Amino acid sequence: MFTIIAIVVIALAFDYINGFHDAANSIATVVSTRVLTPRWAVLWAAFFNFIAFVVFPLHVAHTIGKGIIDPKIVDDAVLFGALGGAIAWNLITWFYGLPSSSSHALVGGLIGAGFCKGGSSVIQSGVAKTALFIVVSPVLGMLLGGSLMVAVAWLFRRTQPGKIDRWFRRLQFMSSALFSLGHGANDAQKTMGIIMAMLIAKGHLDPKAPLPLWVILSCQLAMGLGTLSGGWRIVKTMGMRLTKLKPFGGFCAETGAATMLFLASALGVPVSTTHTITGAIVGVGWVNRPSSVRWRVAFRIVWAWLFTIQAAALIAAGIYTGLRALGM
Repeated sequence: MFTIIAIVVIALAFDYINGFHDAANSIATVVSTRVLTPRWAVLWAAFFNFIAFVVFPLHVAHTIGKGIIDPKIVDDAVLFGALGGAIAWNLITWFYGLPSSSSHALVGGLIGAGFCKGGSSVIQSGVAKTALFIVVSPVLGMLLGGSLMVAVAWLFRRTQPGKIDRWFRRLQFMSSALFSLGHGANDAQKTMGIIMAMLIAKGHLDPKAPLPLWVILSCQLAMGLGTLSGGWRIVKTMGMRLTKLKPFGGFCAETGAATMLFLASALGVPVSTTHTITGAIVGVGWVNRPSSVRWRVAFRIVWAWLFTIQAAALIAAGIYTGLRALGM
């Protein structure tokens, strides 16, 4: 029982860190356009993070819990290693202000610890679709954000700029709420998946049984509280250094990214909210003026993406090996 409680607490700590690490994804655009102050923005985002479970089914949780590594090989050392690798990489990238993927850090942690325990045979099909969406989510986010930007510019081409600004300041409340719903649905479910894998491995949950309500509520609450803490270093990178946004650009970026997250959550794919919103912001900036995108910052972000799964896997493998050496 002590081990179960410890794993749940560490999993919720990851969820909390995920919230403040990825708070920038939910609030960067609405803060950078000055529609909301940072304090009100995180309150707004945290609320929609929390209620996401009411809107979306738990497909992503099942992918993480049963679709990344074989649940039969999951034990305490694997779970501690996976969570340790994900948390460590999140904190490293947060410290340097890099908007890396908490989702891929967790997937990398599971792969690293699982591979050390059972070799390549334990890797499941969910890894392939997760890897595919490393490319799909930012590209589709960029296309959706850019396309919306073109459509909005054409529809309001005869409207005075002052009116456009006022309208889209109001509409950004809706678009940021939609993105926060998608963020809460996709990201909080990853922690649910970890707890699910642990409960299945210890015989406390049948693989076909629904997830207990206490798991759902605690994960959504941890995500919301983490968002309330705010990852201000990453907000500056995402909302201010990448490109300059106006309210209608922020609306297009958030709506395009939210559409991508809704699709991924419906398909049960654990995508990166970071990749998605970054792609959408770049798409909006590119359509507005290619030179307005700070490509050096964008490429720095891409480097963090490329190394996330591998780095988290290596850290998780090291933690797993250390725990085994200590007799766990």
